[in-house]
Amino acid sequence: MTDTPTIIIPLADALAKRGYDLLTPVQEAVTKSGLGDADLLVSAQTGSGKTVGFGLAIAPTILGTADRFGPAGSPLALIIAPTRELALQVKRELDWLYDLTGANVVSCVGGMDMRDERRALDRGAHIVVGTPGRLRDHIMRRSLDMSDIRAVVLDEADEMLDLGFREDLEFILGGAPESRRTLMFSATVPKAIATLAQSFQKDAQRVTMAGERTQHADIEYRAMNVAPQDAENAIVNVLRFYEAQNAIVFCNTRAAVNRLTTRLSNRSFSVVALSGELSQNERTHALQAMRDGRARVCVATDVAARGIDLPNLELVIHAELPSNADILLHRSGRTGRAGRKGVSALIVPKKVRKKAEGLLRVAKVSAEWSDAPSAEAVQRRDEERLLTDPVWTEPVSEADRSFAARLLELYGPERIASAYLRAYREHHSAPEELAPAGSGPSPRDTGSFGPSQWFSVSLGRKHQAEPRWILPMLCRSGNIGRDDVGAIRVQETETFVEVLAARVPAMMAAIGAGGKLEGDVVIRQLNAPPFGAAPSPAGTTPGPKVSAPRRKPAYMKKPVAERDTGQAEHGMLSEPAAPAVDPVRKPFKKPQGKKMHRKGAPSAEPRSPKGPRNTAPKSTKTGHRKGGMGRPKRPKV
Repeated sequence: MTDTPTIIIPLADALAKRGYDLLTPVQEAVTKSGLGDADLLVSAQTGSGKTVGFGLAIAPTILGTADRFGPAGSPLALIIAPTRELALQVKRELDWLYDLTGANVVSCVGGMDMRDERRALDRGAHIVVGTPGRLRDHIMRRSLDMSDIRAVVLDEADEMLDLGFREDLEFILGGAPESRRTLMFSATVPKAIATLAQSFQKDAQRVTMAGERTQHADIEYRAMNVAPQDAENAIVNVLRFYEAQNAIVFCNTRAAVNRLTTRLSNRSFSVVALSGELSQNERTHALQAMRDGRARVCVATDVAARGIDLPNLELVIHAELPSNADILLHRSGRTGRAGRKGVSALIVPKKVRKKAEGLLRVAKVSAEWSDAPSAEAVQRRDEERLLTDPVWTEPVSEADRSFAARLLELYGPERIASAYLRAYREHHSAPEELAPAGSGPSPRDTGSFGPSQWFSVSLGRKHQAEPRWILPMLCRSGNIGRDDVGAIRVQETETFVEVLAARVPAMMAAIGAGGKLEGDVVIRQLNAPPFGAAPSPAGTTPGPKVSAPRRKPAYMKKPVAERDTGQAEHGMLSEPAAPAVDPVRKPFKKPQGKKMHRKGAPSAEPRSPKGPRNTAPKSTKTGHRKGGMGRPKRPKV
């Protein structure tokens, strides 16, 4: 019996057309003729070509001896993926792989119009790709006929169990014919996957790739020490240092995604956000922007980025450390796929150094420890890229030659080179100055404030401005610490803020030339201290530190149209402007209620909000007080 790969001719032609000269190891392993129609349990790392692998593996099962499919009817194959993005990605891969066979591939994923999917299923499909929850819905509504299913594929089975889809998978597999072929693909094979395989597979062949235990050999892990206040600055420098064609930055929460997306957008990065609160249409557009080059940086949460494949993703940044080693591997596995090299950079403030070391140890990966790239390192890397730019070796056209000669005659080579260098730097975001990794939250002594600079913020008492929410807003937008802010003086239409002079350049660079903080709030630098006051001398202490606001001011409240979609939080819509009419606070009104009195003591206040107590004598007939509003009792019969 031979073990050479068996590939149907139309699929082989599609591979050649796509530029596949050689199959990956996992593709060769699952297409060996010795496997026949056996069930498979395949473990291989993310990015090893599993999608094309199981597309080739199920072809003999669903096509038989034919080279083309007949008219579409009930589906012959069912592919189950954990997330919408991965399901749609699998559909795209199968579309080109089965293009010459006349296959009709239909997707059924959450977030899409179920009526459109039902109509597509009614028209007939050869292969259905979907997520567990949506597939179960279609089965229960009888819009998905499982009677002719010959092969079922579970892609990223471990992730589906992690996301809580076990009951859905058992329901779907229980409704498929017993004679079907079942293929499970998983990065790892924990006990839960082995139990699922025993329940729904028959004598499954175990396919384990030789490099399974060598995690992410094509990924270079870098752990970067940073000062606590410089975590976001370090992300800017890492992005600038590598200048990756595509990069993804992972955060743990949606709020962190929104904040970092806004920060990078203000720094002129072409950035998109990807989190669970986005609609499927918005998520699709964000990923398409990354694929076609309109965006180069994606800031995402773990759940939103599960299973996505960006072909030119060269850099993964962990802005916040993941909760466990599996998530670390899943994040990093977005890069270094199909033989391409990639970098996974962990941003590690001093307080989480031990956690980072533990994650790397459990994940069985080795990382190179260093400080985050400094501004000087980024500038040196820029110079190297500039000197090796292919533009220097391209032939000079006749039109360019004549104009270049004119420039040389007018300005000379030194001025031209200097102008080109300035234009190159203006096209890129300036790197951040980072404090030493072991330094505290502020580069100055906490006991003295030092020389300061005053600013005016375009909010005052008429906008309900308070120091307790102006301070956090300034720290977020300007990327400064609370200790870098001194006095905050709220006026009628503006607020004066004192900032440590040493932090002013970095603050203004983070805010940008427009001076916008959040929404329509603008900050501007004052030429002189307000009220004729002198700058804070060394030795004085900063202003009082206040807590974050319990409620947002009126100008920051979103209209109803933006609250539901969450678009404003992702930088896709602008914040609403301040209201034209000044909001007026209603005076506090003490609620009335019962008041306790000493027994027998008269009271001038009413005992209840219903009115004064009626002290009239009781009627002998009704039992109620005269003049009272009570209802007379029904007489006994």
